[in-house]
Amino acid sequence: MAFELYGMLAGNVSPMTGENVKPAYGGDEEAFLMKVVTPIYKVIEEEAHRSKTMKSKHSHWRNYDDLNEYFWKVDCFRLGWPMRADADFFKTPKFEERSAGSVHWMGKINFVEIRSFWHIFRSFDRMWIFLILSLQAMIIIAWNGGTPSDIFDAGVFKQVLSIFITAAVLKLGQATLDIVFGWKARRSMSFARKLRYVLKLVSAAAWVVILPVTYAYTWSNPSGLSRIIKSWLGNGQNQPSLYILAVVIYLAPNILAAVLFLFPCIRRILESSNVKVITFMMWWSQPRLFVGRGMHEGPFSLFKYTMFWVLLLAMKLIVSFYIEIKPLVQPTKDIMREPIRNFQWHEFFPNASNNIGVVIALWAPIILVYFMDTQIWYAVFSTLIGGIYGACRRLGEPSGNEQEREKIAARFAQMWNLIITSFREEDLIDNREMDLLLVPYCKDRELDIFQWPPFLLASKIPIALDMAADSGGNYRDLNKRMKSDPYFSYAIRECYASFKNIINTLVFGQREKVVMQEIFEVVDKHIAEETLIRDLNMRSLPALSKKLIELLELLQKNKVEDLGQVVILFQDMLEVVTKDIMEEQELSSVLDSIHGGNAKKHEGMTPLDQQDQLFTKAIKFPVEASNAWTEKIKRLHLLLTVKESAMDVPTNLDARRRISFFANSLFMDMPNAPKVRNMLPFSVLTPYYKEDVLFSSDNLEEANEDGITILFYLQKIYPDEWKNFLERVNRSEEEARDDDTIEDELRLWASYRGQTLTRTVRGMMYYRKALELQAFLDNAKDDDLMKGYREIADMKESELMTECKAIADMKFTYVVSCQQYGIQKRSGDPCAHDILRLMTTYPSFRVAYIDEVEAPSQDRNKKTDKVYYSVLVKAAVTKSDDPGQSLDQVIYKIKLPGNAILGEGKPENQNHAIIFTRGECLQTIDMNQEHYMEEALKMRNLLEEFLEKHDGVRYPSILGVREHIFTGSVSSLAWFMSNQETSFVTIGQRVLANPLRVRFHYGHPDIFDRLFHLTRGGISKASKIINLSEDIFAGFNSTLREGNVTHHEYMQVGKGRDVGLNQISLFEAKIANGNGEQTLSRDIYRLGHRFDFFRMLSCYYTTIGFYFSTMITVWTVYAFLYGRLYLVLSGLDAALATGKRFVHNTPLQVALASESFVQLGFLMALPMMMEIGLERGFRTALSDFVLMQLQLASVFFTFSLGTKTHYYGRTLLHGGAEYRATGRGFVVFHAKFAENYRLYSRSHFVKGIELMILLVVYEIFGQTYRGAITYIFITVSMWFMVGTWLFAPFLFNPSGFEWQKIVDDWTDWNKWISNRGGIGVAPEKSWESWWDKEQGPLRHSGKRGTILEILLALRFFIYQYGLVYHLNITKQYNQSVLVYGFSWVVILVMLLVMKTVSVGRRRFSAEFQLVFRLIKGLIFITFISIIIILTAIAHMTVLDIFVCILAFMPTGWGLLLIAQAIKPVVEMVGLWGSVKALARGYEILMGLLLFTPIAFLAWFPFVSEFQTRMLFNQAFSRGLQISRILGGHKKDRATRNKE
Repeated sequence: MAFELYGMLAGNVSPMTGENVKPAYGGDEEAFLMKVVTPIYKVIEEEAHRSKTMKSKHSHWRNYDDLNEYFWKVDCFRLGWPMRADADFFKTPKFEERSAGSVHWMGKINFVEIRSFWHIFRSFDRMWIFLILSLQAMIIIAWNGGTPSDIFDAGVFKQVLSIFITAAVLKLGQATLDIVFGWKARRSMSFARKLRYVLKLVSAAAWVVILPVTYAYTWSNPSGLSRIIKSWLGNGQNQPSLYILAVVIYLAPNILAAVLFLFPCIRRILESSNVKVITFMMWWSQPRLFVGRGMHEGPFSLFKYTMFWVLLLAMKLIVSFYIEIKPLVQPTKDIMREPIRNFQWHEFFPNASNNIGVVIALWAPIILVYFMDTQIWYAVFSTLIGGIYGACRRLGEPSGNEQEREKIAARFAQMWNLIITSFREEDLIDNREMDLLLVPYCKDRELDIFQWPPFLLASKIPIALDMAADSGGNYRDLNKRMKSDPYFSYAIRECYASFKNIINTLVFGQREKVVMQEIFEVVDKHIAEETLIRDLNMRSLPALSKKLIELLELLQKNKVEDLGQVVILFQDMLEVVTKDIMEEQELSSVLDSIHGGNAKKHEGMTPLDQQDQLFTKAIKFPVEASNAWTEKIKRLHLLLTVKESAMDVPTNLDARRRISFFANSLFMDMPNAPKVRNMLPFSVLTPYYKEDVLFSSDNLEEANEDGITILFYLQKIYPDEWKNFLERVNRSEEEARDDDTIEDELRLWASYRGQTLTRTVRGMMYYRKALELQAFLDNAKDDDLMKGYREIADMKESELMTECKAIADMKFTYVVSCQQYGIQKRSGDPCAHDILRLMTTYPSFRVAYIDEVEAPSQDRNKKTDKVYYSVLVKAAVTKSDDPGQSLDQVIYKIKLPGNAILGEGKPENQNHAIIFTRGECLQTIDMNQEHYMEEALKMRNLLEEFLEKHDGVRYPSILGVREHIFTGSVSSLAWFMSNQETSFVTIGQRVLANPLRVRFHYGHPDIFDRLFHLTRGGISKASKIINLSEDIFAGFNSTLREGNVTHHEYMQVGKGRDVGLNQISLFEAKIANGNGEQTLSRDIYRLGHRFDFFRMLSCYYTTIGFYFSTMITVWTVYAFLYGRLYLVLSGLDAALATGKRFVHNTPLQVALASESFVQLGFLMALPMMMEIGLERGFRTALSDFVLMQLQLASVFFTFSLGTKTHYYGRTLLHGGAEYRATGRGFVVFHAKFAENYRLYSRSHFVKGIELMILLVVYEIFGQTYRGAITYIFITVSMWFMVGTWLFAPFLFNPSGFEWQKIVDDWTDWNKWISNRGGIGVAPEKSWESWWDKEQGPLRHSGKRGTILEILLALRFFIYQYGLVYHLNITKQYNQSVLVYGFSWVVILVMLLVMKTVSVGRRRFSAEFQLVFRLIKGLIFITFISIIIILTAIAHMTVLDIFVCILAFMPTGWGLLLIAQAIKPVVEMVGLWGSVKALARGYEILMGLLLFTPIAFLAWFPFVSEFQTRMLFNQAFSRGLQISRILGGHKKDRATRNKE
């Protein structure tokens, strides 16, 4: 193979045939594609097809990683060259053959992804072992004294040493898991690796025996397990040193690892070495793979993240010991000392010792919080460290060469003006603000001053004029003001210099020039001597200013008919100067000039008729206008006329934010920018599927049910930008709507404010504009530089600009991978036309797509085959005289072996297009992002980061940059999401990158080292389901292959986020699903094992650990409430209250406080407040936090907690992960009740009702000994969670409490719940279809998932078992088990009655309606009779009826869950129809429970108004109320018109 390759490259000729050397697979056209690529593709295609049918069984198909890692082994040479078609690699047997253990199927390679929570332990075993051993040691110390100093007691120390036995058991568990989870990859494993797994298991088992045996002989009078061991082996002599020796030997590998940890450079060399001796030594700790080697950081980085975690863990353990564990020990001892024997239910183990059930109920929530609260400490520490780092990174100072100051100023002026012009084009500022912000494009060397933007100098001249006029010759006040405000001085100097320059330019008469020169010399002399105000009369200065303003206005018009007025104004100004300001001083020569050489000193002024002769033929007007002249006139006019302070310029908040960030970023530490010619070339890649490209006019004007159009919505959300747009197009609001000539402009304006492709493309193409300007500044000569970029760019045939554009195109490429573009073109989809329009607008913009064409088939049985191509196109103007008629032109067209989209859509879309990118760097941009001109200018600096070693060890492979979430102003939910996301992409990633060194890639605008990643697996892993969150796997892959991911905050890119609750929930569900799949992945496993201990902690708590900790938070609530349910129903609660042995509530309060801390969103709020505080001040941060709480942020975060928990847990249990399209649209519509029910029924409503029942039971039967704080936590925090999970979707639903909408929703809900399902019926149309779809993951879950689902469902039977003994009618039976048995008889009778009614409805309702109604009537009468008899004879109370409902409803739900888990069995028995009917009944009850409070609140109009005000900003809220009124009139008119 290598010889053939060399031969082809060298052009060798065969000595036998005289022809060029051909490869073994043949040299025909497409031979490599057909003989090499296609066979491998067919394997991938077959496996990918299997992944779609076996959604949760990753072990039954090979993903991209498996197929890739096959080529890491020597076995790949068995394929032969040319490759053998009968090789095992190409065999893809059917599923049945795989399950039966087919010898032909290769199976998984190196790793098997199996659905199990045990992956969390397996991947991060060192962390869990540390936490468990620490917990054991703390409990032992607390049990035997309670202070850490007790460890020095010999007896306590011996007990603490037992932690090594626990460690050995856990290690055995880890070794067992490795074998169990890797079993299906055994065929592809090397013998060395199998041997390693077996030896690890044997070694772990040996230590599990050795350590307990030696430990037993350290005690003279052992107890418990130690006594049993000694009784087996004989009571020999005590030998404590033997156990110590065993522990030392056991810890030897760990000690060696600790030593190597202190010297990361040695560890890195050892891991990366291929020397056989070293590889043999490393064999035990590191499998021989191409990834996960030499990932250790430099000593300083190691020190930083080690100190971070040492301090964090120390704080966590101290707090856990003193607040959670120690206070719980004494109550536990009290409870265990006296067993409780009086139960209120039938106790199956009445003689159990130590009250073990009470102890478990007491300790379970505390233990769960112990394992979760590290996440809270991480949030606190990362916030503090991130805040300190952020403050430090903003330190810096500008640098520059004084000699080059003029050139630097000219360069910066061009950049600044380009930024401000882009603001105007984006309608962020109006024309006046643009004029105030621009600096002159052209450097006027005659002025010899630095010209600041006018907004800095605004109002300075009018103030100076007033101060000078009122000074009375006193220079002190004006001088003091000039020294305190440097811009004051700049404004005065520039105004005088510009005035002087304009006068000298306009006046060309010799006599007049002498006059002007004389006057200016007098003024200059006074300025130099600082006697201007003292010696000249300043009172008339405002009059001169007024005349000058009039002159400037005429100069701006520049009309020949105004020449007379210009002459008069010159004469008037001269009169003011000579008569009022200078008076009699030093004017002899001036007056002589005025009077034609008469040297006589005149009394008074010259007669008017003589003075009129001056300037009449000496003014150059109209002026030959140029850009420089127009700028100068406009600028001086602004300086003289703007009287109010312009410090609020620009008024638009987004423009202020962007200018502020840009100015601030210039003081940050960034590399120096090279010349454009020398910078690293880069590409930008954006994947696009079917999202909006450009809003159509119909889209903008289409009204929703409230009469709200997108255009109306945008006008209210962005009122200032709408006003600026109208000014730019020079139309009124009415004209803008009706004028077809600006329809395209209107569409663009709206599209630039949505999450459209047009917005993204415009932002990314700023790179090219920026590079053109920067190339101009690099190459321009001094004269060109002083003329300015705009003037050179406007020249039609400028060699300099041609060169600049060529350099920009050479350094920058933008490719959008429009996956469906070919199909859209053929179908006439408007999106294709809009994409073509973008290509026409931006000639250097490229589109890649997958083209699918029909070609004649080589197979006789088929006429045609589908052939696929990867295509790159650009716009091509077909007619020079009509640039509007354009089509796309193919640049490259590459034939593919088949459809490229086999795995997840987005990564596959990126992968097929990456070959069309160029350069050494690649920026990945999502479809919902945008860029800014001022940020694009910093790209040269950013790319230089690739050439620096950031940790002293390796160069960066990914450069991370921050984002700005631009959708925050849309609604309160969008604001919450924006703040949450902003804190993550700033302070969160800042800490991840440094000091923790675990920043990965998160789908944000990161820049990849393109060559590094192209040769190491690409930028996107695309396996179906497992790589659902494809972005982060690029970061995992980069890190595992010795890459380095950094984070840089001097550049930002805009990003849109979801703005409605349903969109946000779908997005969070996708992320939680993705994290569930990450938990199963080989990447997380390898990172968890190859990172050192502290970096592994960072990796865990910033990836899957966050979601698992979130789940533990919810588990804590369940553990607490089910523990209390056990105590309450069994009667132990009452016994404990009587004995006062359970009054120590401090640990419980801490556990519930920790849970509330996470639940209410404070985990998110801490970094959020820190970042807002750093960037906008801590007062703003505090006010924002208070405002967020008033807008119910805690409700949102509590609801979000349920979303993350449900989807993460379900993915690990049953699978079901899938890409969820969120829409990215504007949420101005009302989501129907049925839609909310479908989305949140299983994730929130069912769990909310379960928690509500638990709380109700606890409130009814619980004791009153609880402390006040505990009671508040239980009632407020948990009831808050219940209320949020049940009603938040309706609270955050626009128009959710409008009565007419409620009525419509109820009708829609009834229709949906009663519709029958079937093949082809969408879940949105029928409850049955939706219910079947919800059970989808269960069908693929396997035996393990089914058993676990059944075990979890058993918790619903506790209610019935406990509550039936608390009924008034059962107390006389004295906890007999028959009571529980009879309760099941009642349930069976109820189910039988329901079945009877169901059968009767089917058989009798049509033909025997009377009989059917009689049967129903009899059943009802019988039921009422039984209730009356029980009430009269057995003394049943109303509370008994309510308790029966609480007892039997959960039981029915539990039966439903079990029936769904074993659906095939239920169907076989023939009861599936009954299960479906029961399920429908439960759904109807849940719907009523949710709908009733909403309908009640909808009666009150103020509720709807409050909700609208809470959800949207004030302008839109007001507009929405008005539109509803108008909408009502429109409907009425429309109805009348129809009639």
